Amino acid sequence: MIKLDTSKALVSAETVTAFREKVAEAQKSLEAGTCAGNDFLGWLHLPSETTPDFLDDIQLTADTLRQNCDTVVVAGIGGSYLGARAVIEALSNSFAWLTNKGKNPDILFAGNNIGEDYLYELTEYLKGKSFGVINISKSGTTTETALAFRLLKKQCEEQRGKETARKVIVAITDARKGAARTTADKEGYRSFVIPDNVGGRFSVLTPVGLLPIAVAGFDIKALIKGAQDMEKQTANDVPLEENICAKYAATRNALYQSGKKIEIMVNFQPKLHYMNEWWKQLYGESEGKGHKGIFPAAVDFSTDLHSMGQWIQDGERTIFETVISIETPEHCLLFPSDEENLDGLNFLSGKRVDEVNKMAELGTQLAHVDGGVPNLRLIVPRLDEYNLGQVIYFFEKACAISGLLLEVNPFNQPGVEAYKKNMFALLGKPGYEKETEAMKKRLG
Repeated sequence: MIKLDTSKALVSAETVTAFREKVAEAQKSLEAGTCAGNDFLGWLHLPSETTPDFLDDIQLTADTLRQNCDTVVVAGIGGSYLGARAVIEALSNSFAWLTNKGKNPDILFAGNNIGEDYLYELTEYLKGKSFGVINISKSGTTTETALAFRLLKKQCEEQRGKETARKVIVAITDARKGAARTTADKEGYRSFVIPDNVGGRFSVLTPVGLLPIAVAGFDIKALIKGAQDMEKQTANDVPLEENICAKYAATRNALYQSGKKIEIMVNFQPKLHYMNEWWKQLYGESEGKGHKGIFPAAVDFSTDLHSMGQWIQDGERTIFETVISIETPEHCLLFPSDEENLDGLNFLSGKRVDEVNKMAELGTQLAHVDGGVPNLRLIVPRLDEYNLGQVIYFFEKACAISGLLLEVNPFNQPGVEAYKKNMFALLGKPGYEKETEAMKKRLG
């Protein structure tokens, strides 16, 4: 199992255990369904409720796409794509786009921005490709995703014909209502349901994440098994000291109360870049309410030690770090000897590159702790489906507990709607006439 080391968190055990009663209350309210946002608790026992037959059904659809597509575009934004991308990028060969050679479809992502150049270049790239689309949207009207899907649907039908398009376009959407559901039913697309009681940022273990991950060629049953085991390991009857979700939530809230307002998620494995991005959305959207909450930031070390390292070491002491540490890499590469030794690195000859990386990790942690930066460390045995399933459920449950400790609703996102209202007014969307006039006056 993955482990949590808080020995360098620069906060006493007594301070953390002082949260025991509040943590127990949060856990109890989650289990009983009495907490704020209790209509979005479907993720809590999702791993244990996921059946082999359900996973087989997803795999069957994934195999259809794998057999009929050289490229699959996942259209979605926020939680509708970040979880899937985090897992796919973590497990993929770093140069798969060069070395794939038809083994797995290339997985591309769209619908997460409104960049005209990005969308133009995507449509140009897809010309001549046997591509399919996974459209992920509960409503079907989210601007970024709906815009991209309209382009992709049209291009897929023109390039592959309507009959083939019906086979290679899959909808993941609401069970009964919304534009995406209407389109899927009308066109006859294979579809999967986004559960009503699972919010987007908690949806990676639903078809939202599972289908793209399966299309990419990864073992979704092992992913779910990891999440199932973590669900058991973090049940309410597990004591705070042994329950890593409860311990993480209590520790970060203790640090927040001591003035640590920013949490930096750190990895020393470049494959985890999008895991950082998924974590940022999960915690930022869950906790940033009522003018409070820990600000989630992320860095990729050792790369960002050469850009952000100075600030982290010597800047304002309002930060703490959580490091995701991968114990065993998938490959072995030894550092070579060089007769001239112009770079002075022969002292590393014969060592595994990972040993150098681990010493960079340890040296950085010691330096930052010496500089007054509390460090938490999540230790992951290896980067595979089973362990990533654990990591996903760990962060989800810890996030729910942490948000409740902060006394916010961890499952809504009222602030996200503010920019949409202004954007629709500026674009003159029907139904926003009053807002459009007010915006014109505001902008002169």
